[in-house]
Amino acid sequence: MLYSAFIFGLISSLHCIGMCGPIAMMLPVDRSNPAKKVIQIMIYHFGRLSAYASLGLVFGILGRGFYMAGIQQQLSIAVGVMMIVIAVVPEKVFMKYNFSKPVYKAISKVKSSLGSQFKRKTPDAFFTIGLLNGLLPCGLVYAALFGAIAMQNMTLSITYMLLYGLGTIPMMSAVVYISNLLSIPIRSKLQKIIPVVAVFIGILFIIRGLGMGIPYLSPGAISLFVKANASCH
Repeated sequence: MLYSAFIFGLISSLHCIGMCGPIAMMLPVDRSNPAKKVIQIMIYHFGRLSAYASLGLVFGILGRGFYMAGIQQQLSIAVGVMMIVIAVVPEKVFMKYNFSKPVYKAISKVKSSLGSQFKRKTPDAFFTIGLLNGLLPCGLVYAALFGAIAMQNMTLSITYMLLYGLGTIPMMSAVVYISNLLSIPIRSKLQKIIPVVAVFIGILFIIRGLGMGIPYLSPGAISLFVKANASCH
């Protein structure tokens, strides 16, 4: 299932250029020095990947608890359903219920800190911009985190989020160089692909949880937990 993270990141980057693209375009990169510009962009991405890896660790710990409780397959099905719901239900519906209200102050602080970093051009500023960018609320990142929590251990959860982040790098790097990479009409059409991919990945998680005995795709209950049992002997 790890491969789905990179694919999801690659496709969801079409959404990223609309939401986080302005942040990438505003990066205070050195436009007179191409080599230095590349390094600064990579440091920015390293910051984003660090944020995703940290989130993967947190959700990996939660997922490990479910794994030890022996409900990993039920969790995989639930995660698949949630990913499909996020993809199908319009984002404005979630905004109406204001799920982020409990952490509104924290989000405001992140945005405030993010704004102050654009005035600096030091390596740590680019890293901080990327780190804070990765912590901003995003429905597709939430969907990726549902995938991370369904992994069997913390390492896999972190890897899942890192692969998701790596998938977003090509498009997010491109917008730094070409501000008008995609016109709004074309971008709108491409974004219609995102829910389809999210639903497909959600279905994969559901099939995985059903334990149909299909190697790699949907292992049976015994093979799914064989590592845990083997480690106890």
